Amino acid sequence: MVKKYFMPAVVLAVFALIFSGCAKKEQRLELALESITAEDLAKDVEILSADEFEGRAPASKGEEKTVSFLKEEFQKVGLKPGNGDSFFQEVPMVEITADPNTELLIKSKKKSNLFSYADEFVAVTLRVVEEVSVTDSEMIFVGYGIVAPEYTWNDYEGLDVRGKTVVVLVNDPGFSTEDPELFKGRAMTYYGRWTYKYEEAARQGAEGVFIIHETKPAAYPWGVVKNGWTGPQFNLISEDKNLSRCAVEGWLHLDTTRRVFEQAGLNYDELKSSATTRDFKAVPLGLKTSLKLKNSIRYSKSKNVIALLPGSDRADEYIIYMAHWDHFGIDPTLEGDQIFNGALDNATGTSALIELAEAFKMLEPPPSRSIVFLATTGEEQGLLGSKYYAAYPIYPPTKTAAAINMDSLNIYGKMKDITVIGYGNSELEDYVEAAAAEQGRRVRPNPTPEKGSFYRSDHFPFAKQGIPALYTSSGIDHIEHGEEWTLAKKEKYTAENYHKPSDEYDPNWDLSGAIDDLRLLFKIGYRLATESTFPNWREGTEFRAKRDADMKAAKHE
Repeated sequence: MVKKYFMPAVVLAVFALIFSGCAKKEQRLELALESITAEDLAKDVEILSADEFEGRAPASKGEEKTVSFLKEEFQKVGLKPGNGDSFFQEVPMVEITADPNTELLIKSKKKSNLFSYADEFVAVTLRVVEEVSVTDSEMIFVGYGIVAPEYTWNDYEGLDVRGKTVVVLVNDPGFSTEDPELFKGRAMTYYGRWTYKYEEAARQGAEGVFIIHETKPAAYPWGVVKNGWTGPQFNLISEDKNLSRCAVEGWLHLDTTRRVFEQAGLNYDELKSSATTRDFKAVPLGLKTSLKLKNSIRYSKSKNVIALLPGSDRADEYIIYMAHWDHFGIDPTLEGDQIFNGALDNATGTSALIELAEAFKMLEPPPSRSIVFLATTGEEQGLLGSKYYAAYPIYPPTKTAAAINMDSLNIYGKMKDITVIGYGNSELEDYVEAAAAEQGRRVRPNPTPEKGSFYRSDHFPFAKQGIPALYTSSGIDHIEHGEEWTLAKKEKYTAENYHKPSDEYDPNWDLSGAIDDLRLLFKIGYRLATESTFPNWREGTEFRAKRDADMKAAKHE
């Protein structure tokens, strides 16, 4: 006789509730994803990049409109203030504007040359003083200006540059040689960034430092330098009012550089080539330079905008989505269009914060971990808002599972792939792989690693603090047009629109690919916010040791 077993009705009811709950959860997740649309994204991009926002410069009327708009949008969504009872984190800044009526004088024993500001050179000072000058400062070519023990490289070895002006190449030796055994080959390291070169020159005691501009190794044309390093310069203030920095930091146009080296009786191309070897020795140019900068100084406070969606049961752990809201404001010296609207860079990423906030708010209950939406200031001035947050975090770094950065979304349509900037650094790439597979896409490293993009956006200060940080970019394998078409489009944007007034919203943009990317980033954030583990940096990366040490210390507190 076969016994029959019957499941009690209460057990069946429990299972029914579980399955019903799971079904509702999946349904809400799908609805949240579907709420991220090109129409909504475009609407906010058009608003933020409109002329009435005046180019969204820090400490301007444009900032006031921008941060008010973001606060109102986050309130509409139903988010809470992210900094106590405030949606803002004040970022103290100093704005230094150099008088453009200055010239660079370079003298040899036989000849003197004067170079004009903006077109032939640019120069600024981070020192918070009304006037700085270098007078008859000896000029020395120090190759790439790099001190990197791990690469057995020291361009300053045996050199005393105190009171002198150093001239350095942009990028690092690996780019010029494309030797994979030299630094990281084509992929720029932090040693190749202009920020590092100025910092190292200051550590060496130089009075002045000029970087030689070349479009390919810099990854942008002279116009970007001209627009970015002239006019008001915003900076954070150190305790010594930045007096530890070089008196003068600047760039030389390539044509100017050639004239200077000819004046010194030297061949620029030959010296540049010799600088790619470890046995390179710095070369005194036999020239003296003089330059005076008269500054107007204005102290101001800008704002990071921070909104919070509290988690359901692990609310003291955080996932941060971030994007910079700022751009370059207005340049009244320009003829014609004077407003740097910054539509792609970065009204798109800022608008994405709103879209993602709306999507996460649809989830009921909210994810276990809290979701933070951080719109940073001063990115275009050197990642200032992100640096400030990283130095003065509102949420403990050891409780921050990940930061996801969005900067300049895809405006070209659907892609078969997605790019991870700095691929190989972080376990977060595993999350990208899984989410991309669901969309039938593949993950690829940055096709232009020589541009140093990993060090040029707001996730980087978080990485330096050990927080796992993800920065994706649109893929390049367009679903209809392929890779060459996409790369050509991106290069055209860099040449014609990047950091120029022409970066304006275009209703003809195809934002369908951006929506794919945002839904992918939503899925990554959702997964991170519902699990209990903390991703980490890969073994051997420069950020792993700090993360491990901080997490270990936090366990013993």
